[in-house]
Amino acid sequence: MQIAFRTHDLGVKGLDNAIQKANACGISAVQLVAYKFMDEIRYAPDALNETNSAAIGSALKAAGISVPLIGAYFNPVHSNKEKVASCKAVFKDYLKYSKNLGCNIVGSETGSFNDDKWTYNPLNRTEEALQTVISTFKELAAYAKEVGAFVGMEGAAGHVCWNVSTLKRAIDEINADNIKVIFDIYNYLDASNYQNYLEIFDEGLKTFNNIVVFHIKDCVFEDGKLKQVPPGKGMFDFDKILSKIKKYDKNAYLVLEGTTGDDIIPCIEFINKKWSEI
Repeated sequence: MQIAFRTHDLGVKGLDNAIQKANACGISAVQLVAYKFMDEIRYAPDALNETNSAAIGSALKAAGISVPLIGAYFNPVHSNKEKVASCKAVFKDYLKYSKNLGCNIVGSETGSFNDDKWTYNPLNRTEEALQTVISTFKELAAYAKEVGAFVGMEGAAGHVCWNVSTLKRAIDEINADNIKVIFDIYNYLDASNYQNYLEIFDEGLKTFNNIVVFHIKDCVFEDGKLKQVPPGKGMFDFDKILSKIKKYDKNAYLVLEGTTGDDIIPCIEFINKKWSEI
């Protein structure tokens, strides 16, 4: 098992600073989202290239930091089609240069008709929405195959692939052998189902044999809605969650997505302790 953090959750700007912070915290893996912590890498087509991607990957490798996932998240059902086209171009850039960056998997969620809010909209659960996602990711998977890369897909309750079965259907219809799954149990929860989180987790583990990254979070239920908190400070039973992950893949990457600041080191210690006790 290896614990990882998103580069922009480290709380610093710039590659050198991120590497220093990772080393100081004992972090040896990152989910790389270059444009969110490197001001010189814009979120725009052609911003990532052969030269800067190779420099990023070389620096991370020299520091002993691996990259289990590259983030290039975008909304495929956004109402601004020019924006969607631009985002797809960015995603393809990251696929093209993924190996330079130290990883061959680029991931995204499946979007929402609420555009930049990425929240629940009834239209998300329509056949039209799902077919848009399928056609978009089919295009990305085809390009990824050309460049020897993989596409990671992540579901969430407020998005088009809002549960395990919808994401499974999308992947089946895309029908490409280079689609991987990013699994985040917190993402699938809302006020109606949060108490069944272990059952939903089991469903995901049973359904997908190609999970490459687990996003690790915790939560509490307050004022009628879920609120994310650092691992170990909420309602999740991590003895059971980590036991299930360890049975699924003892070499799993666990990305503590959204864990920041003073919570970083205590949460690393918490997860490591729980894992060793299983």
